[in-house]
Amino acid sequence: MSFPPGRRRRFSAALPLLFLVVLSLAVAVTADGASQDDGPKLPSCNNPFKLVKVKIWVDGIEDEDLSGLTASFGASLPEEASKSPKLPAVFSNPLNGCSTSSSKLSGAVALSTRGDCDFVTKAKVAQSGDAAALLVINDKEELYKMVCSENDTSLNISIPVVMIPKSAGDAVNKSMEEKHVEILLYAPTRPIVDFSVMFLWAMAVGTIVIASLWQEFGTSEQTDERYDELSLKESSNTTGNDDEKEILDISAKGAVVFVIIASTFLVLLYFFMSSWFVWLLIVLFCIGGVQGMHNCIMTPIARKCRNCAQKTLNLPLFGEVSIVSLVVAVFCLIFAVVWAVNRRASYSWVGQDILGICLMITVLQLARLPNIKVATVLLCCAFVYDIFWVFLSPLIFHESVMIAVARGDNSGGESIPMLLRVPRVFDPWGGYDMIGFGDILFPGLLVAFGFRYDKENKKHLANGYFLWLVIGYGFGLFFTYLGLYLMNGHGQPALLYLVPCTLGVAVVLGLVRGELKGLWNYSPESSSMRYATGEA
Repeated sequence: MSFPPGRRRRFSAALPLLFLVVLSLAVAVTADGASQDDGPKLPSCNNPFKLVKVKIWVDGIEDEDLSGLTASFGASLPEEASKSPKLPAVFSNPLNGCSTSSSKLSGAVALSTRGDCDFVTKAKVAQSGDAAALLVINDKEELYKMVCSENDTSLNISIPVVMIPKSAGDAVNKSMEEKHVEILLYAPTRPIVDFSVMFLWAMAVGTIVIASLWQEFGTSEQTDERYDELSLKESSNTTGNDDEKEILDISAKGAVVFVIIASTFLVLLYFFMSSWFVWLLIVLFCIGGVQGMHNCIMTPIARKCRNCAQKTLNLPLFGEVSIVSLVVAVFCLIFAVVWAVNRRASYSWVGQDILGICLMITVLQLARLPNIKVATVLLCCAFVYDIFWVFLSPLIFHESVMIAVARGDNSGGESIPMLLRVPRVFDPWGGYDMIGFGDILFPGLLVAFGFRYDKENKKHLANGYFLWLVIGYGFGLFFTYLGLYLMNGHGQPALLYLVPCTLGVAVVLGLVRGELKGLWNYSPESSSMRYATGEA
């Protein structure tokens, strides 16, 4: 098979994209904020842990809502805000809440800091002061699960007990300075079916399908001009003299080195994560996104309007530049800058997803798996990588490195942009469902290989590999989110599910059909491909 020459690229221009592929493996999981085990299961200490909405009013004016986590003991909270009373907030005195408070707690929400005594003691002290509820302020940003000890066999805690993170406690403390603060607590439930996950699933599967089919509907076989990111240069004496498209063929050795480099960057992110580091990633993401978006816009333009790209002008430094390509490049640059400036806005996910999808489509045109042997090495290494940094890294670093990086600890409120995200519209807790680029790109390389193999060997949809790999990826992604749901939001390595459902499908189908040897040793050079290749 041969790729149409209408979208030729210099390999050096795509280095930012490949660098982002390495970093994309660092955001492959999603985790909730709760930590620690569930403690002993006792008759009076077996409440399920629930997320809590903490609504704040400062001098009668509603403030920003906070989040908390219920304890395994104490009274349950209503699911609706209308069924919960608005109560005054009072700090315990002493602040640790370990002894009788000199502050009047009657009918109020008592606030105390974590430490100096166990949670049960704090709850008993608050209840003895006739407090209506107890808020425990953690000394960290995570939500710690408040449990009982094995000696607490006869508890009689009849007030709700909730933990809030340190930043939430600081916000309440600041609001209570010479002001009247009221608090309302309730624990809304999340919907069973998350429609945002369904949309995210469709985006991920669709990105892989479009990237695999891009060469079919995205380019024209009659388009022989070679255009770069900003320009399309041609002259009469070079007509018909085609430059060959450069593709990065990933080798088995390169696949191993790639995963080692990804691990190195993950450790660097873990130890040196800061707002400036994330800003560097944002800049790289914008560069890659602009390049990908430019490619995705110019490709159909070059197909539909061959003469459009021939109108040029001379610019300093750039020389002869296609007017259409320049206009598209300026548009893409403005789009990326607007997204970067408004990246914290509620609607910024749209721009991030558009840039990300365009970037991944371009990467999947640039990089290529030559056969199943290299695919096995790459995906198995990524499989081990994902499992190690999620489940085994706590044995060395005392916490999951992958989850800590994905959570954005010490990032100054900034978040890593190498992921697709969709807001949870129907979830009272809001937030986003996310998937890292690595969980799309690495299985996507195999799916794209399946499409190329089917076309070269003239296989139909049903007896080929492309369709079954797409179905396998869809099921793997479904199992990923099912595992996340069953594990109560605890971080899950997506490639744990995606690799067996894609690579496993290809290997099993190859064995059943007696084609595994051909898949294993398949070489693009043995086909009718006519473009030059690089090697990772």
